[in-house]
Amino acid sequence: MRLRHGLFTLLVGSCLAASTAVAEIKIGLITSLSGPIASIGVPYSKGTAAGVKYIPEIGGHKVTLIELDDASDPSASTRNARKLILEDKVDLILCCGGSPLTLAVSGVSYELKVPLIAIAPIAVPGERGDWHIVAPISADRMLAADVEHMKKRGIKTVGYIGYSDAWGDLVYNGLTKAAKPAGIAVITNERYARADTSVTAQALKIVAARPDAVLTGGSGTPGALPHIALAERGFKGPVYSTIAVVNPDFIRVAGPAAEGIILPISPVMVAEQLPDSNPIKKVALAFRDVYAKTHGAPTNDVFSAYAFDGYLLFANAAKKALETAKPGTLEFRAALRDAMIRTSELVGSSGIYNYKPGNRYGLDERAQVMVKLEKGKWVLLQ
Repeated sequence: MRLRHGLFTLLVGSCLAASTAVAEIKIGLITSLSGPIASIGVPYSKGTAAGVKYIPEIGGHKVTLIELDDASDPSASTRNARKLILEDKVDLILCCGGSPLTLAVSGVSYELKVPLIAIAPIAVPGERGDWHIVAPISADRMLAADVEHMKKRGIKTVGYIGYSDAWGDLVYNGLTKAAKPAGIAVITNERYARADTSVTAQALKIVAARPDAVLTGGSGTPGALPHIALAERGFKGPVYSTIAVVNPDFIRVAGPAAEGIILPISPVMVAEQLPDSNPIKKVALAFRDVYAKTHGAPTNDVFSAYAFDGYLLFANAAKKALETAKPGTLEFRAALRDAMIRTSELVGSSGIYNYKPGNRYGLDERAQVMVKLEKGKWVLLQ
């Protein structure tokens, strides 16, 4: 009897262990915890961790997050993606610290048919983009808001300086697309690499062109360079930028040179200034609360919020995918992708998400408000 009882106990224990193993959804996060994009990549890591704390399980399945550092290197991003998919058997990837890295991983996502939630803006045309959605707002929407504000101020010419990579292209293309119908001429297109330490030559060319305003297309800490150079060369006109520079390191490095810059920002950054009728306010404040509990400090950047929203998008899609498939299967990955691209009116900390096949960006005009940097604080413009 003892032997039978012991065997029975062993069998029960094995079954319980098996059921525990099944009750798991694995997802991967690739971000830049080191390298030049770390000032953005680390907040992405912290925002995702807050998401897991906020929703630790879905439909009785524990969420297991596997995080890898790509050191701001696109080749490392792709190696990490293959490891996560082929070795760790994740069902979804969140990625990456910057647009070039995310573009690299999107190719692996498409090849291996594993859904990707991009937490940095990318543009992938055609069917190669069928396996991803993008959590941040599109560059086109951001730049349209900048240009609308310029037009109201009577600006007729604008100079541009941005990265010499995919993000710099997205910003420049968005600017030219919005500026032409607004009657604003883009008169410079200066570029620099993320690892550069000076943009003096580019700033001199912009000042010599005498634009009414300047728009910068950088991000994080390296995004401070043009602001510093323009201030040193005596440019007195208004300077615009994008949400990609909204983090403490940018403000610290740019210092007084960043004072007065204008840009469209995610509502989460000014949540306490929003009216109670705004549905985003409740989720934005909830994000701030869980972030503080997770990390023992308040959030002060937009990137962690986009990563948190990326996790909410995953959780919403996973709940639906579980109705038809089991985690760890090809069927679950396909169901997860299908649910992602049909997300409807999901309220996040940064906006309200709606996707449909062929439309990889889910945020609309409700996902941004215009702000100005005053004494190191983002102040809502009425």
